[in-house]
Amino acid sequence: ATAGPRSFSAAEVRARCAQGACLVSCHRRLYDLSGFVRLHPGGEQLLRRRAGTDVSAALDGPPHRHSENARRWLEQYYVGEIEPGDEQVPPRRRTGTGAGTGCRGTRGHARSLRSASGDGPRVNKRYGCPTPRNWQDLVDWQKPLLWQVGYLGEKYDEWVHQPVDRPIRLFHSDFLEFLSKTAWYVVFMVWTPVVLYLSWVSYTSLAQGNTRLFSSFTTEYSIPVHKYYFPFIFLLGMILWSLLEYLIHRFVFHMKPPASNYYLITLHFLLHGQHHKSPFDSSRLVFPPVPASLVIGFFYGVLRLLLPAVLGLAVFVGGLCGYVIYDMMHYYLHYGSPRKGTYLYGLKAYHVKHHFEHQKSGFGISTRFWDYPFRTLIPEETFKKED
Repeated sequence: ATAGPRSFSAAEVRARCAQGACLVSCHRRLYDLSGFVRLHPGGEQLLRRRAGTDVSAALDGPPHRHSENARRWLEQYYVGEIEPGDEQVPPRRRTGTGAGTGCRGTRGHARSLRSASGDGPRVNKRYGCPTPRNWQDLVDWQKPLLWQVGYLGEKYDEWVHQPVDRPIRLFHSDFLEFLSKTAWYVVFMVWTPVVLYLSWVSYTSLAQGNTRLFSSFTTEYSIPVHKYYFPFIFLLGMILWSLLEYLIHRFVFHMKPPASNYYLITLHFLLHGQHHKSPFDSSRLVFPPVPASLVIGFFYGVLRLLLPAVLGLAVFVGGLCGYVIYDMMHYYLHYGSPRKGTYLYGLKAYHVKHHFEHQKSGFGISTRFWDYPFRTLIPEETFKKED
């Protein structure tokens, strides 16, 4: 039989926090966020300051109203109950939307998570207590997921956008599984030398003075492209990449596959669904070099068809540099701890909102610029003062 929830006294919670743990409560429910503090969008220090306290009011904000997915995510770190009489009275919210205070929905989530599977709750190994389970029970996490998700049908879209904190295995083959995973620094090590070499080739080729724009249409009115133009052409490539990044993320990665099409669901999960299901799987945050080289080669071929060889190469290398920056930034937005008030701090919060609440908007990753003209900007949260 599965053990019941473990009880913790207030003194035990304070002692564990004094030893470096980050335990928080929501009314009587206790959560250990020690393994999550570095990943918290609001920064590690914000969670550290709340260690040992009741966060039920903070979940409704300000400064941020936590989504249903965030509350569901919290349940993964459930470790037990505060002993009766030791629970704190959460501070009364001064601002809000009238939706009510406290750990709204958390207890309900716990009950629904337990009932989502007939196997009973998962056991937290550190504390030996049951942890509520999510919709992950629709698949067998002990087996590769790639060949299972297609059978979810109409349940797939909701399931894949309910994130969990656990690693994903895609393939039965260890070799294919190895190729599907990439450490962040591999992207930098593989592509940075390529960017530097092709930049040198582009610049020295332009320096020969043989490159002219529109020369295939007319010789009289063709425009010479000097070597001094290279930085601007390079920058143009980076800008074009930022647009391509947005378009791919929105229209390819966030396509909604038909519920009846097993293969499109499987393809969607392979391309991007896996990342939304497990957004903090560190081995799946950047694009593996082998499939990336195929995509990069395709776009290089397109530029060679549209532009003179050297000019196309210069635009391409700028775009390739933009891709490397994008992948590095994407990893940092998930695992970095930018200082509050900085550009990256706001971008991290923006991207996490895309994962947990606004999956149909906020498609810009390295920049929010393209979300403005395409009208997919995630709206700012507002809090009305209570009477």
